[in-house]
Amino acid sequence: MADEAGGGGERAGGGAAFNIPPPTCHLVNPLLTDMYQISMCYAYFRSKRHLTHAVFDLFFRKNPFGGEYTIFAGLSEVISFLNAYKFTDTHIDYLKKQMPEASEEFFEYLRSLDCSQVTVHAFKEGSVVFPREPLLRVEGPIGICQLLETTLLCIVNFASLVATNAARMRLAVGPNKTLLEFGLRRSQGPDGGVSASRYSYVGGFDGTSNALAGMLFGMKVGGTHAHSFVQSFSCIEDLTSREIESPDGTGPPIDIVSIVLKYRAQLNWAHTNTGELAAFIAYAQAFPSAFLALVDTYDTLVSGIPNFILCALAMYEIGHKPLGIRLDSGDLAYLSQEARKMFRAIEERFQIPRMASSLKIVASNDIGEETLYSLNQQGHSIDTFGIGTNLVTCQDQPALGCVYKLVEFDSNPRIKLSQEIKKVSIPGKKVLFRLHGRAGFPLVDLMLTEEEIHKYGEPRAGQRLTCRHPLDPTQRVVCVPARVVRLLQKYWDKGPTCEPESIAEVRSAALRELNSLRHDHVRFLNPTPYKVSLSEHLFETMHALWKQEAPIAELS
Repeated sequence: MADEAGGGGERAGGGAAFNIPPPTCHLVNPLLTDMYQISMCYAYFRSKRHLTHAVFDLFFRKNPFGGEYTIFAGLSEVISFLNAYKFTDTHIDYLKKQMPEASEEFFEYLRSLDCSQVTVHAFKEGSVVFPREPLLRVEGPIGICQLLETTLLCIVNFASLVATNAARMRLAVGPNKTLLEFGLRRSQGPDGGVSASRYSYVGGFDGTSNALAGMLFGMKVGGTHAHSFVQSFSCIEDLTSREIESPDGTGPPIDIVSIVLKYRAQLNWAHTNTGELAAFIAYAQAFPSAFLALVDTYDTLVSGIPNFILCALAMYEIGHKPLGIRLDSGDLAYLSQEARKMFRAIEERFQIPRMASSLKIVASNDIGEETLYSLNQQGHSIDTFGIGTNLVTCQDQPALGCVYKLVEFDSNPRIKLSQEIKKVSIPGKKVLFRLHGRAGFPLVDLMLTEEEIHKYGEPRAGQRLTCRHPLDPTQRVVCVPARVVRLLQKYWDKGPTCEPESIAEVRSAALRELNSLRHDHVRFLNPTPYKVSLSEHLFETMHALWKQEAPIAELS
């Protein structure tokens, strides 16, 4: 028997009650769809086909960002959408105006609709997935299943794209660097910003600057001040107080200004910008246990870092521990290394144990995946990366391209043909298994028909399994797996089948999945494609249906 991938149980009948939250975005409701979906539903209704059983697959055709893997995300929002699916009176009134030709019976049908006759199988959220695999398999009456299409695509497309983008950046920096999402101000609207924060965390980021996302999803929030805070100070006299609280909070406040100015004189750093120094003192007074300064408002090496060091020395003397600096412009590799050198020199001069290693250097400034690899090649001393625009807008590829295709109607497999061979769909109700080799790595994902499973059982470890390329009859391999994992699990069976996983659990799953792949599948340059194959029976079924449905052109 195959191992379970985890997640959805096989509860029948939808009897158990689970705590399913409403969709995060209030715009997610049955009317968040393309109008033609509702028009099609009416045509099904008029043809008395709206209750006929159908199966749809939601999948994509090509991995994003020039890579060979994708992270599946958005499942919990899918379940929330299904759970809350109901047309309101306002929706119906609007549709009556848009569809004057539709009958009152059709609108009563819409008013009665929910997802109590729908079944959804899916990958576990956070799974690594590949082209042509059904991320979701949606079954039920064709009327309701058709109406779900656009919303499901909207939910899964962006979520999976952002999670994959984040995962690629996590692989670029390695497991020990901190990644923070800073993209809210550059995101495509409020809903896009919140979603990007959420799914960048799923892909391996450690936190966000987005306060609302932190509240909604329990994510760590962080950040420092902006340049405007520094610019608002001109001199030491702008400070309303000279004191900082004592480290234990019980002793009398301490005059930090005098100590800072003492070190400024001792180091002969009177050339630094005094307004910036005052701003840093004020920020240290506000956050004595979390002082992290943005150092590039005027000149990073000449003023910003020296002014931070002056405040840091005063804080060390008082008993506080500063956090570090943020670089937001310039040559990040060079500046980070120079900053670390300056920290080491001060540590040695003033005998402050582990000062240089404990101070964190945060870098931002339009960082993307290529920048991260470039920094690795140059060498740098950055501990944390704040990444915004390139992450949340997915600038290198703004859409994943998921599609939703009918693969079975009234128990008969259906196929979508195209002159573009890559767009030919794989028909029928399919079951997926991941075959692992003796070394522990996944070798191939194998699709079989449900008919095969009922007749012969699930694939087993040690069994010789023929794996066919979906589109090329000359490509086939025989795999003898050491381990077999069933991938699609039932997450909705007339109702939810399990409690939703926390965002932390989904994030952990995604990182485990990434680490399970061979390095050549996830490397930045020329990654090796991962095999997605069909069983012999499914291959023959697909190509027989292809031959049956393809029109024969006549030449004369």
